[in-house]
Amino acid sequence: MPILIIPVLVVLGLVALIPIALVQRYRMGVARQRARGWLISINLVGVSISMLMFMLGALVTSIWLHPTLAYTIGGLAGGFVLGVIGLWFTRWEVTPDGLLFTPNRLLVLTMTLVVTARILFGFWHAWHSWHAGVDGAASAAASGVAKSMAAGITKPSA
Repeated sequence: MPILIIPVLVVLGLVALIPIALVQRYRMGVARQRARGWLISINLVGVSISMLMFMLGALVTSIWLHPTLAYTIGGLAGGFVLGVIGLWFTRWEVTPDGLLFTPNRLLVLTMTLVVTARILFGFWHAWHSWHAGVDGAASAAASGVAKSMAAGITKPSA
């Protein structure tokens, strides 16, 4: 029986690190950075693969929660618009060392708070469903999980 405590402690430890990770994400998101072509290429490939997997997950989820795919597409469109706004409000500097950029603090803070709200909603939903003893699909449909998929993929920095 004590061996079952180890996975619980690992999960609780990871959950306890979420606030630290969010603060660090904000700090790194507003820092002045060098624009590197190879890093932009890797990010583009990574975001493309992530978006494909996210859409596939939304497609599968839409079997049970029908509006999920529509909300996911809406979230991706909103993310695209926010990305363009982020590029527009990013401060760009051409120096002898190369091209440097500093993302907009307000946009980074807003995106960090959206991701935080999505994480908190997930914890609240899991807790509420667990205590209600409701069937998972019925509970998910009633609580708005499909709408929360719109906040699933965001990247506030350039």
